[in-house]
Amino acid sequence: MMPLGRKSSLVFALSAIFPLLHPTSVSLALDPEPQEPHGKANVIGEYIAETGFYQSMRLTEDAPIVSTRSKYQDITVVESDYYGKILVLDGVVQLTEKDADSYNEMMAHIPMMSHNAPSRVLVIGGGDGYVLSEVLKHPMVEHVDHVDLDEGVISVCRDYFSWGKAWDDPRVKLHVADGAAFIRDVEAGSYDVIIQDSSDPFTWDDDGAVIDLPSGVLYSQSHFENLVRVLSPGGALNLQAETFQIPSDLKGIGNWRSNLLDAGFKSAKYGSLAISSYPTGQIGFMLCKKSPEDNDRIPTIDDVVRRFGEMVRKGKATSYYQPKLQLSSFDLPLW
Repeated sequence: MMPLGRKSSLVFALSAIFPLLHPTSVSLALDPEPQEPHGKANVIGEYIAETGFYQSMRLTEDAPIVSTRSKYQDITVVESDYYGKILVLDGVVQLTEKDADSYNEMMAHIPMMSHNAPSRVLVIGGGDGYVLSEVLKHPMVEHVDHVDLDEGVISVCRDYFSWGKAWDDPRVKLHVADGAAFIRDVEAGSYDVIIQDSSDPFTWDDDGAVIDLPSGVLYSQSHFENLVRVLSPGGALNLQAETFQIPSDLKGIGNWRSNLLDAGFKSAKYGSLAISSYPTGQIGFMLCKKSPEDNDRIPTIDDVVRRFGEMVRKGKATSYYQPKLQLSSFDLPLW
C-alpha cells in the first residue's frame, strides 16, 4: 500500500517546480501559455494521455516550503497565490489548502452521517490528516484507528497544515502500518465506519498500457471481504473511487461496485464532488453499507440536519459538505 497517493488517475506528473513550462510541448492542440514576466511560468501540471487532458496551477516564485524524502516517496510543499499551500508526493498534487475541503469533507461526513451512532472508526490512508480531522467533528466518536504507511507524510502535515493537530486528539490511535495487512488481523464487527482514502490502484504508461500500483491490494476482492467482516451490522464504508470522466476509471468504478456487492455489502453507491485542483474537476467516492440488524434505525435526512446543526453550534462547521449533499451527491448524469 502506498500512503496518500493519487486521488485521480493520471499517467504523467510534471516536476513540482519548473522554471519554464510550455504547455504546447505537452500537446500542440493547447493554446499558447499566457505571457509571463521574463517569459517564465512557475507551475505544477499533470497530463492524462488517455484523454489528452492537461491542466496546471501557477505557483509563487518562492522556493518550496518543504522538500524532503521519506522511506517511500518525495514529499514537497509548495505555494500558490490562489490555492495556498499544496502537498505534492512524487511530483503529483495531493491536496491544496483552497479546495481540500470538498474531497475530505465528503469522504468523512457522508459515511459518518449514514450511520446512526458512529462511535468506532477506521481511517485507512489519508496521511495528510484532513479526513481524520473531519471525522473527529462528530461527538459520537469514541475511538479512531488511523492506519497509514508513510510516517514522513504525517510528520510534514502535522507541521505545515492547519488540521495537523488531529493526531493529538486522545480518541485517535495512529498505526504506521500497511492498511491491508492491518485489517486482516482485526476482529469481526470492530468498526461502525471505515474510510479508505487510498492511492490509485492503477495508472498508465506513455503508451496507454495499464500499470498496476501497490495500492491495488486495497481494491482486491479479499480486502473488500475483510472490510465487510470488520464492520459492525449496518456499518458504512466510504472509499476513494476515481473520476467518471476518464473511460478506464469509469470502467473501474463499475467493476469495484460489482466486487463490493459480491463481497457482501448490501449496497454500493457512487457519489460525486467538484474539486478544481484535480484533473477534470471531478472525483467520486463509493459509499457501501453492510446489512443492519432487524431493529437498527436508519438515519433520515432530518437526523442528518439535526446532527449537522449540533456540529455547527459546537464550532465544528464545514465549508463544503452540507446536509442536502447526503442525498444529492448520488444523483448522477446518464453518461
